[in-house]
Amino acid sequence: MGRYVIRRLLQMVPVFIGTTFLIFVMVYALGDPVAAMFGDRAPDPATAAQIRHQLYLDHSLPAQYIHYMKGIFTGDFGQGVNDQPVTQLLRTAFPVTLRLALVAFAIEAVVGVALGLLAGLRRGRFADTGVLAFTLLVVSIPTFVTGYLLQYFLGVKWHVAHPAVAEGAPFGDLILPGVVLAGVSLAYVARLTRTSVAENSSADYVRTAVAKGLPRRRVVTVHLLRNSLIPVVTFLGTDIGGLMAGAVVTERIFNIHGVGYQLYQGILRNNPPTVVGFVTILVIIFLVANLLVDLLYAVLDPRIRYA
Repeated sequence: MGRYVIRRLLQMVPVFIGTTFLIFVMVYALGDPVAAMFGDRAPDPATAAQIRHQLYLDHSLPAQYIHYMKGIFTGDFGQGVNDQPVTQLLRTAFPVTLRLALVAFAIEAVVGVALGLLAGLRRGRFADTGVLAFTLLVVSIPTFVTGYLLQYFLGVKWHVAHPAVAEGAPFGDLILPGVVLAGVSLAYVARLTRTSVAENSSADYVRTAVAKGLPRRRVVTVHLLRNSLIPVVTFLGTDIGGLMAGAVVTERIFNIHGVGYQLYQGILRNNPPTVVGFVTILVIIFLVANLLVDLLYAVLDPRIRYA
């Protein structure tokens, strides 16, 4: 296991370098950060050249990338929006989005697996048809439409939940945004669980457990569900980073100042250090989540061993 972890960590290095370099090139090649600082006013050529030299923009893109990565490893992500250090924006935004992502992850994992298990055990019946229809409806409606509808009816009209998230983003205020953020992923988890449970219901190990006279609950939870969760865990693991990166729309709807809000401000104001800095952290989260998912396989299925 230790050798496998070391090998995976080494494999993550070129993936991290390649991904961050592509993002860096795309962000810095799209516009002129110096011109964006002055807005509609044309900067003085001498002043613009001085700022480009200070920001290391008068070098080639590979040289800029190497300079930027050196700064990251020393904790310097550059200056963000309103001349705030990107590290300060990271410290304030990521805890908020992390709480939102945890709420959404819990909702999609618990509700999605429960609906999928219900549909898989009652394949072809009314419950199965209802779950399939519900998930199809959720997937078909765009997230911003779902968000505004739930915000209006549950928050404004019926006063069931808060229509906007208060400063500090308490967990109570994040339930409704978490439902909106988890909606599409919840539908995929339910469908994936339903398919996996339906396939494994006729497996030999399930029939053997039933023939031994084990209680139905033990057959379902210990034997059937545990093995059916392997593809679901794969999706959930890769979706952790997706929830944090995909919170842009949800955070705009509910006025949450998290990662999505800062990314939006960075793109809107053409501030590459903010965009690249936040995306770099998201890449690290994706890579770590994939590693944890691979290690979790051995827990779910004892037949899986890593050399």
